[in-house]
Parts: sequence; C-alpha cells; structure tokens
Amino acid sequence: MKRQKFKRVQISKSVTLKSGLEELVFNFLKNNRCVFGYESLSINYFQPEAKKTYKPDFPIEACFIIETKGAFNSADRKKMKLIKQQNPDLDIRFIFSNAKTKIGKKSKTTYGKWAEMFGFPYHCVQSTKEPFPKGWLSEIKLNQKINGEVVDSIQSKKIRDALKDNHPLKDKI
Repeated sequence: MKRQKFKRVQISKSVTLKSGLEELVFNFLKNNRCVFGYESLSINYFQPEAKKTYKPDFPIEACFIIETKGAFNSADRKKMKLIKQQNPDLDIRFIFSNAKTKIGKKSKTTYGKWAEMFGFPYHCVQSTKEPFPKGWLSEIKLNQKINGEVVDSIQSKKIRDALKDNHPLKDKI
C-alpha cells in the first residue's frame, strides 16, 4: 500500500508547505506579525547507530518550536521522544488537527494523551475551533517586539545555537 502524499501548498517561490494544517498555522503566525521560519532550523539527534536531522515545522524566534500533526505515526512519535531526550532544553509544542485521534486501532491512547505522557504541550484545532492557542500567541508577543527585533530570552539562545550560519534571521537574535 502506497503512503499517502502530502497536500502541497505553495506559499512563495521558496516555501512549499506540506499540509493544510501547516498552511493554517503559517497564515495565522504571518497575520499576527510573529517572527518565525518554516523548516528553517535543523536539530541533530541520534537514532541508535545513526545520526539524523530534524527540521521543525515552525521555530518561533525567541520562544518555542511548533510541530503540526494531522497524522502522528509510530516513527514520528519515536523520533520526537528521541529529540526530547537528547535536547531537553528545547520547548517543542504540537498543534494537532484532532488530539482525540487514537495512536493505533487497538490503542486507547490519543495523540493528546501521548503528548501529555511525554511532556509536550499541545493544542487541538478540532476541539477548540482555533488554529492557534491564544496563550501561546501572547507568549510570542511578550518575547518578540512588534518591529521584528527579538527580546532576549532563554529560548532565543537555544534556537540561535541550533541555527545554521546561513539562516536569514540569525542576525536578529
């Protein structure tokens, strides 16, 4: 059985989002004048016997990282646990299309319950009818100035340390 293809959404010449949920979050952050990138951050982690790289969906400058998930398969869950274990200082948060979706046919565990079990904050678009939590937006606004200059915070150093030299916003943090 072939794996389902992502719904590709072209935002600009250089940005192609992989899903409608990513498009929803991208537009929300853009409309609220948040400084963020799309898959602009590379985080190294090791799977047993192999070095891997993770590109989070939305690293929010001076705040936290947002990972959007419609489907949250076993490989993604394993990867996120490894990343959290190996980078405990990163604040990674999930936006689920539906956090009440079960992780497997026979499992009673939902995406939201899994996130709670492993210490990941999350937001559910389906149950709240909101694309982004208001509390998270307030947190972003507190850590970012309106003109795009980033206010110092603990998280900005963590993100800056993880950024590659060629990141377009590296001089702003």
